[in-house]
Amino acid sequence: MARGEGAEQYAATLLSVKPLNAEIKTVKLKTQRNRLSVFSKVCYAFGGAPYQITGTVLGFFLQIYLLDVAQLDPFYASIILFVGRAWDAITDPTVGFLVSRSRSTRFGRMMPWIIFSTPFAVLTYLLIWYVPPFEEGKVIWYLVFYCLFQSMQTCFHVPYSALTMFISRDQKERDSATAYRMMVEVLGTVLGTAIQGQIVGGNSNCPTESDAPYSTNSSSVNTTIASLDQTKQAYLVASGVICIIYVLCAAILFLGVKEQKETGRDKSEPLTFAQGLRLVMCHGPYVKLVIGFLFTSLAFMLLEGNFALFITYALGHRKDFQNILLVIMLSGALTIPWWQWFLTRFGKKKAAYFGISWAVPFMILIVSVKSNLIVSYLVSVAAGVSVAAAFLLPWSMLPDVVDDFKVQNPDIRGHEALFYSFYVFFIKFASGVSLGISTLSLKFAGYVTGGCSQPEAVSVTLKVLVSPVPVVLIAVGLLILKTYPIDEERRQGNRKLLQAMFDSETDSESETSDRGSSV
Repeated sequence: MARGEGAEQYAATLLSVKPLNAEIKTVKLKTQRNRLSVFSKVCYAFGGAPYQITGTVLGFFLQIYLLDVAQLDPFYASIILFVGRAWDAITDPTVGFLVSRSRSTRFGRMMPWIIFSTPFAVLTYLLIWYVPPFEEGKVIWYLVFYCLFQSMQTCFHVPYSALTMFISRDQKERDSATAYRMMVEVLGTVLGTAIQGQIVGGNSNCPTESDAPYSTNSSSVNTTIASLDQTKQAYLVASGVICIIYVLCAAILFLGVKEQKETGRDKSEPLTFAQGLRLVMCHGPYVKLVIGFLFTSLAFMLLEGNFALFITYALGHRKDFQNILLVIMLSGALTIPWWQWFLTRFGKKKAAYFGISWAVPFMILIVSVKSNLIVSYLVSVAAGVSVAAAFLLPWSMLPDVVDDFKVQNPDIRGHEALFYSFYVFFIKFASGVSLGISTLSLKFAGYVTGGCSQPEAVSVTLKVLVSPVPVVLIAVGLLILKTYPIDEERRQGNRKLLQAMFDSETDSESETSDRGSSV
């Protein structure tokens, strides 16, 4: 009798253990499915390099190129910079909407946009750095090709940014992939600065001081013309090297990353542009995040756009400006892993406060101390630490906002590209306004196109543009970010809710497929 009861008890135990084992295996399989290999993260990260390489080069060098190499009037240069950035901003939500409405292919929904835009982006980028052999239509030339490149770059970058949501559904994996991406992107800025700076930096239209006393007027003119031709050639060579890197990075992304299939997309009606805009802009955490980073990004963009001119004409380091820029980017690249650890340990909001405000004392120092090359290099190292935080944090916090929206609106799908595109829209539009205003300010200050020296008013204007104005913008941005509601507790809660939603959808889909196969 006891033996029979023991057998029955043992059988019951086995029956209860089997479902438990099956459940554990299912959980393990789901976890493994959401995990990304280091290889996939690295390949994904390479996709961010083209945008940052070209963006850094355009940000640091386009203004000085249009003024001193293409020798455009500052008024026309400001029009090109403003209209190009404004056009770029307008194309972001447009492309985001088109991406959200596009159909999925066997390569995914984002990848076809990335691949097909690459050759056109490369061609138009190359033509930006070519000085045409005519004067009349030169402004139109740069305006057309700058706008075309920005459009092609948008067709690459908006789908790539939204791809973050489709490489894994696990927040930790996405955050880890974003850290890899930011590391490569900051290295991309280093690479862009190094390539453009080292190839172009050695060429100058201005004769050195040692040459000046011994040269006649005619020989000085001939030397300047020859130097200008060499500088034009150097810009073309640098752009050709960057175009090759652009294509290689796009190929690595396409071959090394698999875009995951969306679940539940067929169950939801596609959004119109007006509906998508209304939903995105009515989500409180997103609005506060975007406006906060709008001000802080403007600060760093003003610094970026005017820094080459500031080093050249306000500090007098004409021969060293490319090396100072390189030090800033290299410092930022090396501190990205530290910022990833900081935000994991102390939270993303604290990282934003600490990281972005870190640059303020050094912005003040660089204009307060008399021009000194060693001080300039030390300030550049310290400023690079803050640049790394400004790179990493917006892209690390945007997926949290998208997850928060998903939790509050579980029936709406396919909206991810809209969040990313509208964020980029506001940032780019504001940067276009800032660059246009700063270039116009230089014109009013009496900037001499192609001149080897500038009036004192130009030096004062550049100091204002790289220190007081950015400091005020950073202060406003951080005050707005203080109201951002997604803290670590809410973020973790959203992660658990989304995982439960995904698990239930996966289970229902598997049950449906099982019934279909049994029939």
